[in-house]
Amino acid sequence: MDAPSISVEEALMNKRLLCALLFVFVALTTSGCEDRLDMEDAVFPLGIGIDLDKDNELLLYDVHPVFSKNVKKKSQEVEVKPTTLRQARAKIDAYSAGSFQARKVQILLISRKVLQQDGWFPMLDVYFRDPRNPLTPRIISYNGPLSDLVFLNPDNEPILPLLLRGMVDTKSSRSETVSTTVQELHWQMYERGITPCISEVTLGSNQDIKLHGTTLLNHKGKYAFSISSEDSVLLAILQKNSKTISMTLVIPSESKQAPFDTNRVSFNASKVKTKIKPSYKQDKFHFDIQIEMPVVLTELLFPFDLQANESQLEEKMAKQAKKRFELLIKQIQKHKVDPLGLGRYARAYEYDHFKKVEDRWGEELAKAEIKVSVKINIEASGPVK
Repeated sequence: MDAPSISVEEALMNKRLLCALLFVFVALTTSGCEDRLDMEDAVFPLGIGIDLDKDNELLLYDVHPVFSKNVKKKSQEVEVKPTTLRQARAKIDAYSAGSFQARKVQILLISRKVLQQDGWFPMLDVYFRDPRNPLTPRIISYNGPLSDLVFLNPDNEPILPLLLRGMVDTKSSRSETVSTTVQELHWQMYERGITPCISEVTLGSNQDIKLHGTTLLNHKGKYAFSISSEDSVLLAILQKNSKTISMTLVIPSESKQAPFDTNRVSFNASKVKTKIKPSYKQDKFHFDIQIEMPVVLTELLFPFDLQANESQLEEKMAKQAKKRFELLIKQIQKHKVDPLGLGRYARAYEYDHFKKVEDRWGEELAKAEIKVSVKINIEASGPVK
């Protein structure tokens, strides 16, 4: 049987179709090269720092890696004096070999001097308005000139942005600080029932960078006070954000053997339950906070018969934990801030009363009565008797 013949018209049509497909293929494969930018020709800032000089003029720092085989130093630090964060891009470009690309920023470092100003937050407008800027950088505060950190350049550590990002992510997973992104800070600033909190780092005596804990801000974003890593764990529990936590408690009823502090007990907890019950009576808000902590003992420095008196130790631990929670809450009320988000509970359960005071919620919370109860259950104490 003879093969079917192809007419001249069909052959011409097939040829045109093939040419069209070839044209589409070439267009698709080459269009991505139109705005090609080699890494050597780009500046990818991993860290941005915001500070004020001695004359209260804006300072902006940029830390970015250098992609070159011919340089020993793997990062470049730039300090500029812009009037806005958007203007800083052109000024940084003037000191760099490549074009400024903001999409890879990992951290936003802010000095306490900036946080102590009333109008600092609107300076971040470029992050929310320009889609080329990421919303995921971690916000970190530092009590001192940012130049101390930016130009430190330790030889045995990663470049500063990666070091700080790793610190915040690791420590926040253990509830020793918070991991607040630019987007989360924006929400906290405009949410009436909570006040912002961000992580905080400091320099040790040997010029080593260390995580200090958490910086607490008021409703306007202004610096209120700072808490340690130990108190940050308590804060995470009260916020219902705790993951795996580790705590050490002092049991005053147990004797110390100088020079060692042997009246300590340490434990881990991963399933902490926090219940918050709000109410309004006697012209003020009341909050009943109930905390249940199933724990695993990791350290017991004083002799104690756990098999016979386990419940006694649980009561002693709960009593000391309660004191620490109450002390933190008193500090929070003293500074008229609400990092716990109690205002959200007040709005949900006592809406009419909350709406009357939402514009001065910090002051109202300072007058509130907050009760804390702690129940500790020892689930395991290790193989050592």
